[in-house]
Amino acid sequence: MSRTAAYTVLLAWAILVLYIYSAYNGGVRADFLRFFFSTEQSGIKFRAALLLGPFALTVIGYLISERARLFGRTLLTQKELAKRTADLEIVNGLLVRENAERKKMEEQLVRRAFHDSLTNLPNRALFMDHLQSALERRKRNPAQKFAVFFLDVDRFKVINDGLGHFIGDQLLVMLSQRLKKSMRAIDTVARFGGDEFAILMEDVKDMNQVHHLSERLTEEMRPSFTIAGHEIFVTVSVGIVLSDAGQYGQTDEFLRDADIAMYDAKARGGARHVLFDAEMHAETARMIRLETELRRAVERNEFILYYQPIIKMEGNEIIGFEALVRWQHPERGLILPPDFMEAAEDSGLIIPIGEWVVREACRQMRQWQEQFHGYENLTVSVNISGKVFSQPNFYEVIEKIISETGLEPSKLRLEIVESTLIEHPDIATATLKRLQELNIRFDIDDFGTGYSALNYLRHFPISGLKIDRSFIEALPSDKNNAEIVKVIIALARALNMDVIAEGIETTEQMELFRNMKGEYAQGFYIFRPMDSTAVETILRAR
Repeated sequence: MSRTAAYTVLLAWAILVLYIYSAYNGGVRADFLRFFFSTEQSGIKFRAALLLGPFALTVIGYLISERARLFGRTLLTQKELAKRTADLEIVNGLLVRENAERKKMEEQLVRRAFHDSLTNLPNRALFMDHLQSALERRKRNPAQKFAVFFLDVDRFKVINDGLGHFIGDQLLVMLSQRLKKSMRAIDTVARFGGDEFAILMEDVKDMNQVHHLSERLTEEMRPSFTIAGHEIFVTVSVGIVLSDAGQYGQTDEFLRDADIAMYDAKARGGARHVLFDAEMHAETARMIRLETELRRAVERNEFILYYQPIIKMEGNEIIGFEALVRWQHPERGLILPPDFMEAAEDSGLIIPIGEWVVREACRQMRQWQEQFHGYENLTVSVNISGKVFSQPNFYEVIEKIISETGLEPSKLRLEIVESTLIEHPDIATATLKRLQELNIRFDIDDFGTGYSALNYLRHFPISGLKIDRSFIEALPSDKNNAEIVKVIIALARALNMDVIAEGIETTEQMELFRNMKGEYAQGFYIFRPMDSTAVETILRAR
């Protein structure tokens, strides 16, 4: 019983007692006591009522109190239940929203894991998964043929660097849309990164389907792309490998051979597709071996220099030498540049090789100038690869070599081809001007081929033009070539440049060039390339 109910019962009982007491107060008190303790039936009932009254009132009070308490608790419980229900509904809504967001995030993560963020195409991982499935179907059923295409955008770096990465990215997006347009629903086109794409063509019935897709890709690339006011034309080089082209057990093997075929397409000038064959694999294996041997050659210093004299036509006087690198292979003997220079360029080994050639040529020339009296003005010409020339530290490397070898800078002539100047004119201008300040001279090698953008001759500090041997070797029979040689000689004279003919191999060529007022020449007819010992013999004799 609650404290309030107890107080209520006691108060009621006290009021009853006081009422009885007041009724029998005074002289009737004895009568009251006699009545209270009477054995009569009325007295007994009175005593019982008086004694049971508080108990009855207590029970009644307890029941009333409990009923009120339970009613209050019921009201409180209903309120709490309503509140908790509302809270649960809010929490449930949050959980539903959180679950939806988590599911969306998981879908985004899966998509990011298997799709290219720029083009929204499948990425390499998803492509390889589809290729693995195609390979497994092929193993179960040899009739389930497929083909893998590997694509690379020709000269994309020129576009990306020249017009900016934003335009380059937009070009890739638009190009990917055209690729998707060329595909069937069952085929997969993916972006591997950069400007490389791959296509999985499934359910190939015959080669006509493969050729048809190749031609369709070429046609899709033919219209120009218009981006930010720029009209851009692109071509792609495509390598293709068929599922039955060899004993393929791994998916990577397909990509390897498709990649080989793609590089073969680029080597043929790009804008074409090439189907892989076994000979390509053998050539690639040969190039890998060659690159490995080249790396060892750099470490072991297996290179030597040969020197071809350059003479002044008037008096046949030796005025300098062109340094020509040779590889002294421990097993195959002397290897000429055409047999290893491509591998050196592709592998980047041309950079340490090129630096060694310049340093050794300067050292040797300085030694001859000191060793032989009267040859203090001899010059040495060194052909510089475009990759070497474009190195950020090219100027510092040349400056250091000049300082270390002690060669007078004006006695070093660096030969570069026209494409090196024209592809990166700003870099070329800055580098040439800095080296010109050291008094180093530059010649354009193989002049008359390549770009032949004569406008650039006015802007670059060029000292001389070397007429390409293809024009000289056709003399004197080819009248047109003779006229071209005359024009180059006149051009050089007008621009106050030296002109050197390379590739003189006959008396007729020598005399014709002399009659054209050519200044300098080199070639097998005059002197073959020779090692340093042979050069010293000639210098002593003269």
